[in-house]
Amino acid sequence: MFFVDTVESEGIGNRSYLAGGPESAVVVDPQRDIDRVLAVAARRGVRIARVVETHVHNDYVSGGPELARVTGARHLLPDGAEVSFPRDAVADDDTVPVDERLLLRALATPGHTPHHTSYVLEEDGRAVAAFTGGSLLIGTVGRPDLVAPRLTEGLARAQHASAHRLAGALGDDVSVHPTHGFGSFCSSAQVDRDSTTVGEERASNDALVKDADTFVADLIAGLDDIPAHYAHLGPVNAAGAAPVDLTPPRHADAGEIARRLAEGEWVVDLRDRVAYAEGHVAGSFNFEADGKLATYLAWLVPRGKPVTLLAESAGQLAAAQRELVRVGIDRPASAATGSPRSWLRDGELPRSFPRAAFAELGPPPEDGAAHGGGPADAGVVLLDVRRDSERAAGRIDGSVHIPVHELHDRIGEVPPGQVWVHCAGCLRSAIAASLLDAADRSVVAVDDGVDAAERAGLAVVRPGDGSA
Repeated sequence: MFFVDTVESEGIGNRSYLAGGPESAVVVDPQRDIDRVLAVAARRGVRIARVVETHVHNDYVSGGPELARVTGARHLLPDGAEVSFPRDAVADDDTVPVDERLLLRALATPGHTPHHTSYVLEEDGRAVAAFTGGSLLIGTVGRPDLVAPRLTEGLARAQHASAHRLAGALGDDVSVHPTHGFGSFCSSAQVDRDSTTVGEERASNDALVKDADTFVADLIAGLDDIPAHYAHLGPVNAAGAAPVDLTPPRHADAGEIARRLAEGEWVVDLRDRVAYAEGHVAGSFNFEADGKLATYLAWLVPRGKPVTLLAESAGQLAAAQRELVRVGIDRPASAATGSPRSWLRDGELPRSFPRAAFAELGPPPEDGAAHGGGPADAGVVLLDVRRDSERAAGRIDGSVHIPVHELHDRIGEVPPGQVWVHCAGCLRSAIAASLLDAADRSVVAVDDGVDAAERAGLAVVRPGDGSA
């Protein structure tokens, strides 16, 4: 009897898989911190005989070369993937044994990348599971625009053809196990479902229910911003990443923290946004450990800039280190745990700023009772840090727009006055508020989205009303 175990990296929206039988198994698209999949294999009591990858990844650093080296497993990559480390190239319809009754069949599924390959696990000659990487995802497909702009339309058409190839080759009951699509920006859309089968995708996936021309047009029209660090991770994976070092970073006392800030380095406070707003080291930035830490920090921090981490506990620090090595931020320059009291020099006071809801900014009620005042009041700037596609679906009238991933370089464009900063919820507004606070701007972090602004009486402009 076969098994499929999932090793999830929720912070970057990806999954690795261990699949096999009683004696041996294959690992599909391993993350860089390979100790997790080794632990799963140990609990199963199986030998890792194969390590396979669907493509050279853009959104995380692969653990494939290191896992193969440590276990002695054969490392399989699609034929055509240009890498500089030893591996076995697999072509369309190649098969490799996994266990006595199991084999893995390669299916060429270009689209997410030109060389993308999916793998089908067969038990006694019958397909039972498909590992689809960035091809057929849950309700959608992987983005076709991460390789080169000139290839985007052709890869989008290849995605449509590859989805149909998978659906045509596999029965409805075959389980589908994508690598991307759980919050990763490698996915062309986000869906709520957590698992799927070929039959479910046949009935609902855009690539399988739309004709090619409509699918390609809709897919390309919906493509969003590409995180800046994606451009660096492909080359890292092609070269083969070094083993990770998850030992604790060197300790930074208050003097060292101040020195690093003075030298223009990044000091990142991992605590939740409420604790940060109530008190923090002036000049530090807030990237919550429980949010999309790896994605947004890797997106915003200048490549190669030293990073010092401030955490409330050793556990939070260790978890953050693990998240960050997955996106190529290998070693913090230093770190400290505790609270601002221990991170500040004698005589220094923590910075703080208020948090608020849109109801506190809405227009005065008709009865004339005291109430906030609107964003048109003198001195108030409403800053929207969502992406372009989100803003196009509805914006607060009169708001200024700078996406959070551009804000650090564009803070000088924010008009003077107290800045009320919002996103769709609170994660990005917390990051943005910390960037503004570090630039010595008066800021209020808003925990509401646009719908809450509308309920609070602020004017919201939506498509089709003539002014969006």
